[in-house]
Order: sequence, then C-alpha cells, then structure tokens
Amino acid sequence: MAETTPKMPYWHVYTDTDGISRQERFTLSNFRFQGVGPDVAPQWNDKQDPAKSGVTFTVLPVGWVGDWHENPKPQWIAVLTGRWFVETMDGHRVEMGPGELMFGEDQNTRPHDGRKGHLSGTVGDEPCTMMVVGLDVTPTVNQPGRFT
Repeated sequence: MAETTPKMPYWHVYTDTDGISRQERFTLSNFRFQGVGPDVAPQWNDKQDPAKSGVTFTVLPVGWVGDWHENPKPQWIAVLTGRWFVETMDGHRVEMGPGELMFGEDQNTRPHDGRKGHLSGTVGDEPCTMMVVGLDVTPTVNQPGRFT
C-alpha cells in the first residue's frame, strides 16, 4: 500500500433532537487504496452510498446573505473560490474557503428566536463559487459526523 490512509475534513450542519441546527467538524476516513477501474492506477477513494443526485455550480455575489433557511435537501458543498460563512441556530459561525467541504443536513429544524435552519453569506470582496451536490436521500436527525 502507498502512504498512510488519508483523512479529509468536512463540516456537518445537522439538526439535533430539539430541532436546533448545529455544526461540527469531522473527517472522512473510510478511504481504500484502489483503482476506479480495472486498468487504472490505485488512488485513495472514500465511496459514499449510491444516491440519485444533482450538481449545481453556484456563484454567491459579494455581499450576498441568505436569510435564515434550511438546506433544500441533504447536500455536499465544496467551496471553489472566495469565502463564505454559515451560522447555525446554536450561534456557531464558521467561515470556509477554497477546498473546504460541508455537508448541509439541517432539514426539519423548529423555529427558535426568529431562527430556522442556518444563516449564510459571502465574506470579503470577491464572489464565492461553489459546487453543490444535492442528494435525493432522507435527511437524518441528530447523527453528527455520520460519514466518519
């Protein structure tokens, strides 16, 4: 085998049992050293469960703020350029930049103090570009770090 099994950090925005959105940092760690086909050199892969999905490339303009809202469905978000922030109902605010990964799964939150889901927006003086992979799966509740 090549090197030590890699780990890839990600933020998980999730809903707890009280309906409050929270976020914590975890790592993808189920990597296997194998080729993606019979004649392909091995590489490190952490295959996720199969799911129907859609890909959207998004550009958030400078100064953009998405008022309190839930992710429309469980989705992986990868920041390509620029920076953005995500603030969850528990008051935790995280800023992310290029190469950072987040799994948004804050569906089924309950309104609390005028908040529901999360608040997000751009940071700095350049747009934030992202790749969003929305999954057609049932969202979980209170399963933080479920991909580790």
